[in-house]
Amino acid sequence: MVSNIFDAALNTATPWESFLFVVTLILCLYPILGAMFWFFGAVSYMLFRHREELLPDVELESEPFITIMIPAHNEEVVIKSTLEYLLTKLHYHNYEVLVMDDGSTDRTPEILHQMQKSFPRLRVIRIEENQGKAHAFNIGIFFAKGEYILSNDADTIPEPDALIKYMQYFTSPNGVNYAAITANMDVYNRSTLWGKSQTVEFSSIVGIIKRSQTAVNNTMYAYSGANTMYRRNFLINVGGFRQDRATEDISIAWDHTFMNVVPKFAPDIVFHMNVPESFHDLYRQRTRWAQGGTEVWLTNFTKIITHPWRFRFVIPMLVDTTLSIVWSFFFWITSLIFVSLMTSFFLTGNYERVWHGIVMSMIFVSFQLIAGLFQVLAALILDFNGTKLRYFAFSPLYLLFTWLVNPLTIVTTFVKAVKTVFGHGSGKWVSPKRKVSSDEWFKNIFLVDLYHFYPQLLFTLHWSTDPLQK
Repeated sequence: MVSNIFDAALNTATPWESFLFVVTLILCLYPILGAMFWFFGAVSYMLFRHREELLPDVELESEPFITIMIPAHNEEVVIKSTLEYLLTKLHYHNYEVLVMDDGSTDRTPEILHQMQKSFPRLRVIRIEENQGKAHAFNIGIFFAKGEYILSNDADTIPEPDALIKYMQYFTSPNGVNYAAITANMDVYNRSTLWGKSQTVEFSSIVGIIKRSQTAVNNTMYAYSGANTMYRRNFLINVGGFRQDRATEDISIAWDHTFMNVVPKFAPDIVFHMNVPESFHDLYRQRTRWAQGGTEVWLTNFTKIITHPWRFRFVIPMLVDTTLSIVWSFFFWITSLIFVSLMTSFFLTGNYERVWHGIVMSMIFVSFQLIAGLFQVLAALILDFNGTKLRYFAFSPLYLLFTWLVNPLTIVTTFVKAVKTVFGHGSGKWVSPKRKVSSDEWFKNIFLVDLYHFYPQLLFTLHWSTDPLQK
């Protein structure tokens, strides 16, 4: 039966009908093929790129001066504890902390003023009106004293050796062409199902996809906005961060790729971050990510198409992004058509067609689920030496969110992204709601250090005793 369908589509149909059939088939299989591609890409990374990670027991010969830059807008809940950690816990000496107070209206300015009295290496630049994260970064670039600039969110804490490891990468033989290095993210707030599912998600996104992108093309689609070390000269060479884009970390990664410099992923550098723990906050975050990704795609599409050979190394990024956007529309349009047809068949008493449609859709979803679980399983094994395998049980929630909500965010923000590209948008931000008190934050800092240095010990404990999920 299947062979007859293919024969009719490719031999007896018109060229246009055959083209539509092939496109539809590709879109139907895209989630499965994508998951398998990332899976084998991660395997390729382990075979060919793993050797590029830091060698153990290699000492840093010197400490180049680093500026840790923190854009902050209404961060009174976490800013004090984060700064205390950055100013006292890092195993590095030659650095400063520069906070860009982006029009905060809460107690953030007062806290920063008091902390400056105790920490001479803390500097604060006050921006009177909130203009967005990218705008704050661009101002901070010209006040920063360091040759290297670490972008660090107000709710993010890197491991104590992070700065040393960053510099080991930059000063390595291959480091001369590294425009920026992004670290491996770890979720520390795992008190809800959404927090636990994002533990799986970030291992899948970062642990697998960024490894695959590095293995295939030695590049990546996006930096981590929460913690990335930039070489200052390469920031200036691309004109800084795009202030009119929703996601400055995606835009700058593409800009660096166009320069033929390397956006580097370093899985052995770890930072710990706070993630949204409610569906509302999570959905709002993902709409911003979706809009930013679409903006980058729209901005660079014509450039790549008109100069394919010149930008040949960016073509895989363009193809994958194009398929993701087109598939999102395809998924929701076909889903609405399917629901409408099933409802019509049910109301007209055609129960056989209803049963047939449900069975066929379940078979297809099962193949998607198996492919997705392969990707997730590989991610949890590779990331953090398998210590997160106990979160595999929360994979279905992550996969459900990915296949339903993420495409929805792309569809619903597409028009807004188009308007922004044509000059009718801005990168102005609203800081997410922080729900962690200072005492809880300090406790989390201690626990994530324990988790990082003794992962195998914690892995032997029952998952319910994991201190990071309390």
